[in-house]
Amino acid sequence: MRRLVALLLACAGCSGSPTPHAPADLALPDGGILALRPYDLDVPAAYDSSVAHPLLVLLHGYASNGADIEHYFGIPALVEARQLLVALPEGTKNSAGYRFWNATDACCDYELSGVDDVGYLDAVIDDVEQRYNIDTRRVFVAGHSNGGFMAHRLACDSADRVTGIVSLAGVTWEAAALCQPSAPVAVLQVHGDHDDTIPFSGTLSEPSAVRTVATWAMRDGCAGGLQDTGTTLDLDASLPGSETSVTRWDCPAGAAELWDIHGAQHEPDLRLPEWSDDFFDWLMQHPR
Repeated sequence: MRRLVALLLACAGCSGSPTPHAPADLALPDGGILALRPYDLDVPAAYDSSVAHPLLVLLHGYASNGADIEHYFGIPALVEARQLLVALPEGTKNSAGYRFWNATDACCDYELSGVDDVGYLDAVIDDVEQRYNIDTRRVFVAGHSNGGFMAHRLACDSADRVTGIVSLAGVTWEAAALCQPSAPVAVLQVHGDHDDTIPFSGTLSEPSAVRTVATWAMRDGCAGGLQDTGTTLDLDASLPGSETSVTRWDCPAGAAELWDIHGAQHEPDLRLPEWSDDFFDWLMQHPR
């Protein structure tokens, strides 16, 4: 796996393709947002420009960072095994020095900075698409906690390009009317039902995991309610057996699915590589 760091070079006439462990030149129409907020990009060591690759944008949680979520989700091995590109952007810092995403009405722009994280992440996707051969039918976003909230926000605001999302312990807008996606999006909500940070059952300002999936089901024109598939998964290494139940709506386009990790807290002890294989398999089964 090659790690590229996207930065704006301070020179005139800079050009050329990125090289491993070197800055990538950005001549962007975004006004230089990526110069102020660079992102890391994981590229398969044997990247083949003649092949269209899936793209995964991975979003860290509040007070975390790209490196932490990369390893928590088991991304390095996944990049090589599945030949995908993974962008690792980072949120801005609040006055306490903690990184956050300005995602939804529930989370997490507590100081009302108004930072345009949708515009930033759109610029990240634009940049990767300009430089690499991307399968535009498979542009995915995944995140944990605040990053999960941001995945839902991007599915709402950039549905024309985001094919599917996976949110671990982060829910959608409380005010559902604020989300008006322009196309169906495949949504996988993964949530521990013992989560005491973002409760599975919701709060006064946060919808529950079940309501989150139901809201997306309505947007995608799904029917039949949340049905038990009979499938179980072993995602949490600290819990015995296959502790995760899989339920879903019947959707003509997009998808609306819930993986309930029974007994798990806000940060499940993710079993690798099962977790990364399972969530990425799900995404790949839902191209546009």
